Amino acid sequence: MKRPCICLLVACTTLLPLALRAQTDRVVFATNWKAQAAHGGFYQALVDGTYARYGLDVTIRQGGPQVNNRPLLPAGRIDFLMTGNLLHAFDSLKNGVPTIQVAAIFQKDPQALIAHPGQGYERFERLKDAPVVLVAKDAQFTWWQWLKVTQGFRDEQLRPYNFNLGPFLANPRALQQGYSIAEPIIIRREGGFEPVVHLLADHGFDTYSTLIEARAETVRDRPDLVQRFVDASIIGWTSYLYGDRRAANAAMLRDNPEITEDEVEASVALMRSQGIVDSGEALRLGIGTMNLARIRHFFRSMVTAGLYSVGDLDPAQAATLQFVNKGVGLDVKRRLTRKP
Repeated sequence: MKRPCICLLVACTTLLPLALRAQTDRVVFATNWKAQAAHGGFYQALVDGTYARYGLDVTIRQGGPQVNNRPLLPAGRIDFLMTGNLLHAFDSLKNGVPTIQVAAIFQKDPQALIAHPGQGYERFERLKDAPVVLVAKDAQFTWWQWLKVTQGFRDEQLRPYNFNLGPFLANPRALQQGYSIAEPIIIRREGGFEPVVHLLADHGFDTYSTLIEARAETVRDRPDLVQRFVDASIIGWTSYLYGDRRAANAAMLRDNPEITEDEVEASVALMRSQGIVDSGEALRLGIGTMNLARIRHFFRSMVTAGLYSVGDLDPAQAATLQFVNKGVGLDVKRRLTRKP
């Protein structure tokens, strides 16, 4: 008489984990600026159902000039944050903010110095001789310090950059900062010429960029949630770069009507040609890969530049490799790039 009850109990116990996995977790992911091609893989995972297949109901919350999503992560108001580069991670670690990087979508930071053609700036080592370098205030206290120490730039060259291309376009001897996958497109359109673009990442500024940041508490208590979000985001980025991205682009244009389809597509082409997302170790280990030796090297570079002292922090604690370097998305890439 007891046997049916026992069988029912065993069945329920077996099915319970499946039921739990079938549940959908709501996730809020915040970016650091308005929707653009640099966010494309996240939108791809949203619109093509990848997040949903991983049991995630994801809301993407845009950043912008008047929006600072960064404090919302440690406060628990968002679940994951798109972080600019490792300097943000180091600052959080130094200040005791309980967050950690769980994936690096960009293997190269798109930060670049941009010049007019035909002015002798085709070689990177000549840039230190430019009379004017337009740099925004925050950058003057970060990578500009690195350029001074490692490349011989001087504060006398500095002029404020207010994200207006006018002063650069009017002065052919000037340099300006810019995102290698954004400003060159606008310069081409408004200036009518192809600018000279020097990616700082190609000259030793080896930070990761567009990182996925999580609360340390989430990593500790809900690693499965973190893994699913990271894996789905990686697959989204693989599909965005190599597959049909029209629906993702349309979603970004709805969120940010200031951009155009042509600008987004031009930016994707630059991401691919410059190896911003899929290059180096990512070719073997999958998009999102991180390497602790590289993180330590970048920290030492920033110590040399005077941004930190050796004892300020242990850079290896800024990130965890628990969720990356597993080859996620490589099969998707092979399928999407296979010649018919």
